[in-house]
Amino acid sequence: MDLDLVNRRVLVTGSSSGIGAGVAQEFAAEGALVVVHGRNAERANAVAEGIRAAGGQAAVAVGDLSNNEGAAAVAKAALAAFGGIDILINNAGGGSEIAEDVSFFKMTPEDLVYTYQANTVAAFRLIQALVPEMRERGWGRVINIASAAGITPTSAQPDYGPAKAAMINLSLGLSKSLKMTGVTVNCVSPGLTMTDRITSGMLTTFAQKRGWGDDVQRAKDYFVKGTGQTASRPAEVADIAYACVMLASPRADIINGTNFHVDAGISPAIN
Repeated sequence: MDLDLVNRRVLVTGSSSGIGAGVAQEFAAEGALVVVHGRNAERANAVAEGIRAAGGQAAVAVGDLSNNEGAAAVAKAALAAFGGIDILINNAGGGSEIAEDVSFFKMTPEDLVYTYQANTVAAFRLIQALVPEMRERGWGRVINIASAAGITPTSAQPDYGPAKAAMINLSLGLSKSLKMTGVTVNCVSPGLTMTDRITSGMLTTFAQKRGWGDDVQRAKDYFVKGTGQTASRPAEVADIAYACVMLASPRADIINGTNFHVDAGISPAIN
């Protein structure tokens, strides 16, 4: 199916690695003009160079979205790269990088503020910078990458889950604010996704703590069976990317204000 994304201009935040890199690569494969973003210029350029080597078109915007100055610089670079932005994928974020103990009774209020800034407020900054021009042109897409943690909280994510829940709420409210403009706003909420960071980090550590050595597959099987998901495997980066390109397509004009669970069925909800 032709998704009609050729020459659509896309900014994917947090795309120097992981899910964001996969999303950027998938858009480029569909013929979109992709702006790769990250805080590390070397890693962002490596993703962009990979896209170009595969025959795609890519530019780079570097900056920290957790503050106004960094976000303004990223927006300026993204707009300049291809003369505008049609599709904004707010993927940048993550948990607190300053917390020493991620628990409800050890994290500080400053830790929570940091995570909220890096996720929800970062998305809000770029929405304000880029969406008004989409509205003026009469077409655009905003896709916010939330998380299953924003729908189904755990005891171990007192900062990340609430920040992602706020992104889901923000997305629905924004979709109503942009009604009848041709600009749609949707969320994609991944669950456990097999990025390099998850495989070499969390799953490896989990296996070692249980005396399984470096048996990452055993750790993966444990999570698949023990987290309540209903699919037989965890998500791959490509699964998240496919959801994003589908929602960004002009063929998805009628889909607005939704939250797509791309989480292997881990979130027990009907909406």
